Amino acid sequence: MFSGIIQAIGRIVAVEPAGQSARLTIDADGLDLSDIAIGDSIACNGVCLTVTSLVARGFRLDVSHESLRVTAGFVAGGAINLEKSLRLSDRLGGHLVSGHVDATGMVEEVKPVDANREIVVRFPAELGRFIARKGSIALNGVSLTVNVVTSDSFSVNLIPHTLAVTNLKDLKRGDSVNLEIDLIARYVERMLTSPE
Repeated sequence: MFSGIIQAIGRIVAVEPAGQSARLTIDADGLDLSDIAIGDSIACNGVCLTVTSLVARGFRLDVSHESLRVTAGFVAGGAINLEKSLRLSDRLGGHLVSGHVDATGMVEEVKPVDANREIVVRFPAELGRFIARKGSIALNGVSLTVNVVTSDSFSVNLIPHTLAVTNLKDLKRGDSVNLEIDLIARYVERMLTSPE
């Protein structure tokens, strides 16, 4: 479980095919790895992945076929948002983020608003019922508040701090982003549609 508060920006050093899956090597020089062991979870661009080995300045992990199918951003040389999993004693500064990405969205617009930046993202139709104005959404693993939502898009506001400490600062029109809907909305929908 994660909070959507990014701890470092890493860099994907290598992407090695492993059948339909892939093995990534991450340079995580800005992330404190002193308490990380093989088997621990780290959110990489919002995807909960398991550390399979530690290397100088970083770690390796495997990405399954299913994760590759529903995510974007796992390319060699790419910047990647990193967050270690929560401890029970940690503050929850963002919202509960599982690291189970639902789909990718596409950036439709990026526009400056004073020192901030507004990002408009088009989402797949099946996610529409989970996205609400003033609700939470994770974008590349970053916990954000939805400002405006339409039938097929939503907007979020990025403050200067978020721009400085995440890879969202590099987003441009046409980019794909990983979307995770609010965990609570997911369970409410299941309860309302599940047979008795």
